[in-house]
Amino acid sequence: MPRPPLPIGTYGAITTQKLADGSGYRAFARFRDHDGVTRKIERTGRSATAAKNRLKEHLRDRASHGAAGSLSGESRFRVAAEKWISTIDELAAQGQRSPSTAQLYRATLTTHVLPAIGELRLGELTVPRLDKFVQDIRIHRGAATAKLARTVVSGVFGIAVRHGAITANPVRDIARITSRPARPPRALTPDERTEWIERLKADQDAVRKDLPDLCEWMLATGVRIGEALAVHWDDIDLDAGVVHVDHTVIRIKGTGLIRKSTKSLAGARTLPLPAFAIDMLRRRQLANGTRGPVFPDSIGGWRDPSNTSRDLRHARGSAEFAWVTSHVFRKTAATELDRAGLSARQIADQLGHAKVSMTQDRYMGRRAGGREAADALDRAHRAARGGGP
Repeated sequence: MPRPPLPIGTYGAITTQKLADGSGYRAFARFRDHDGVTRKIERTGRSATAAKNRLKEHLRDRASHGAAGSLSGESRFRVAAEKWISTIDELAAQGQRSPSTAQLYRATLTTHVLPAIGELRLGELTVPRLDKFVQDIRIHRGAATAKLARTVVSGVFGIAVRHGAITANPVRDIARITSRPARPPRALTPDERTEWIERLKADQDAVRKDLPDLCEWMLATGVRIGEALAVHWDDIDLDAGVVHVDHTVIRIKGTGLIRKSTKSLAGARTLPLPAFAIDMLRRRQLANGTRGPVFPDSIGGWRDPSNTSRDLRHARGSAEFAWVTSHVFRKTAATELDRAGLSARQIADQLGHAKVSMTQDRYMGRRAGGREAADALDRAHRAARGGGP
């Protein structure tokens, strides 16, 4: 009865022999490649043990890569990680993933993950080892970075499972990442809102950087800073009093600023505008025309959200408004809508959240905001300026 063939990607007994010239040893074994052909593979070393170890190392790598670049439990984590991040890059190129998400994942992989576990083999990365890795990041880098690293590692193991390298994703069984309870959302009070805008209008540098109108716009709509800077005059219908929010501005390393569609269906929405926002837009229209971005940079192009956030930090100073960020304007809009009696679903639609729980937990405060949202924001604006109803 013929001897059964070796399973693909495995090898038989290793034999060692002393070299004829006495300079060392050679180790050899029969290995069944991924094309089904069994070949004799050998490596040499100064001693029998060294030759044997070199051969084992080569056979492991040979089994890991295979003819089609498949993965096995002997594959290094780094190899699987490169396959995974390549799929993320492809999805981003196809518009199915945000380029900024792909950039964040790659940075996390390069900075935190690969230096710690990149050279370990998939089969060596057990639940206890991965749990310690993630908890170490939590201790030294914070819970947010640990959660991101966990997501990245889980993605890599997901592709390893799909390649048949392992049977289950071990990341699912590691401990939860604990963090400090989130601080309750803080919004500007009507008095703080008035003082903030007046402070910006009195600051020549803030006026030069167009911060007063930009802040009014975010208070009027509750949009994210990237969404605010992505608004084009073509997105605005002043006669109907609405703005179509379906893009954001981001910076991609090696590419620069790009204007891309929002990352979710919930993020694409049409918002009726409060009267004070329409008045501001008409004023800007008379002064600057209706071409290009509504809030451009100094040469008329798209404005960098990071640089704009830095400008806001400089404008707020280090005293009573040190806590104010662009997201505070978003939370202020949500809070005003909540006070006005709008439902969590209506507020979530105004902010572009798919999940109402996100709005309730982090902001309070339908893809098309209701007219009552615009009216409530207009009343809040008038009250902050000391006007009547």
